[in-house]
Amino acid sequence: MNVNHPARRSRAYMYALGITQLHLRNPWVVAFFSFSFPGFGHLLLERYFPAFILISWEVFINTQAHVNLAILYSLLGEFDKAKAVLDMRWILMYVSIYIYTIWDSYRRTVDLNNQFLLADREDAPLIQMKYSPWDINYLDKRTPWIALVWSILAPGLGHMYVHKMIAGFFIFGFTTALMYLSHIPPAIHYSLNGHFEQARHVLNMQWTLYLPSMYSFIFYDAYVSATENNKLFKNEQSKFLRMHYQSPSFRMPAPDR
Repeated sequence: MNVNHPARRSRAYMYALGITQLHLRNPWVVAFFSFSFPGFGHLLLERYFPAFILISWEVFINTQAHVNLAILYSLLGEFDKAKAVLDMRWILMYVSIYIYTIWDSYRRTVDLNNQFLLADREDAPLIQMKYSPWDINYLDKRTPWIALVWSILAPGLGHMYVHKMIAGFFIFGFTTALMYLSHIPPAIHYSLNGHFEQARHVLNMQWTLYLPSMYSFIFYDAYVSATENNKLFKNEQSKFLRMHYQSPSFRMPAPDR
């Protein structure tokens, strides 16, 4: 490859607040996260703008239509309550976009996997470090289980550990809002004091039911991101050594003159 010309495809794009990279993903896993929470599949693909739009849409429409409450009553076998609580003015707007997010995330994953295979074959050089007034980003090894532990302790911190700052700040703020609106902290307080009935009563289940999907996504994405960043680090090191390491024909030590 002529290094004076830009690569047609690169495995990754580094900027100060993170790295957007191509790597092989299971389309069914991405589609599953779109199924569990529209927008999360696109967030896995690091397509932040459509992801944030779809997540905002999901929260707004779901809350207006009371979809989570209907799911709760259905799981409890109270189907009459489930039908009564749904707001049909909103629910019909929900279905088509919900299906689209699943289909689009699956389709995009297949396409991006093909792009990764081509980029991997091209083996273009990667940037190792990026500076800006906002932050400094660089390729380095990170431990996946540490990313997972930080995500368990405080959602968003695992993503910040692997330097996915945009996703990390979004997850941190979004999870904090969900915890507040669902009244999880007072429910935990009542539970620790043995007041289980009060804990059950204080919970807002419309907002609480967002949390299982949220946490499963956070744990998965933080762990996988750390793993894939390590692969990218190894790839960049390998490329650098192949291009710049001393030729085997060079005599060491150099002869005296």
